[in-house]
Amino acid sequence: MSQEIAVVGSPEFTTGFRLAGVSRFENVPDDEKDAELDDAVTAALDDEGVGIVVMHDEDLEHLSRNVRQNVETSVEPVVVTIGAGTAGGGLREQIKRAIGIDLMEEDEQES
Repeated sequence: MSQEIAVVGSPEFTTGFRLAGVSRFENVPDDEKDAELDDAVTAALDDEGVGIVVMHDEDLEHLSRNVRQNVETSVEPVVVTIGAGTAGGGLREQIKRAIGIDLMEEDEQES
């Protein structure tokens, strides 16, 4: 069974991923995050077909203590957070740690 990527967040956040082909997503409008984000994240974490859950780093603040702890300790699926607090290299390292290979590795040959 192949592992898919799931994206959780506002419709503005998930749209780019959906355009790139991510078919699993949980849209939670900004004004409903305090009430609905826990359920959306829990649904993504409990989905056996999901290997990577992508969230905006600022959304972690809207999670309850228990769900945030689940996010921070989840190994499968791994949770990758992106946003203002995550540099490109940080995202690269999170994905590499999650799947065991560097997807962005370039051929090292000199031209």
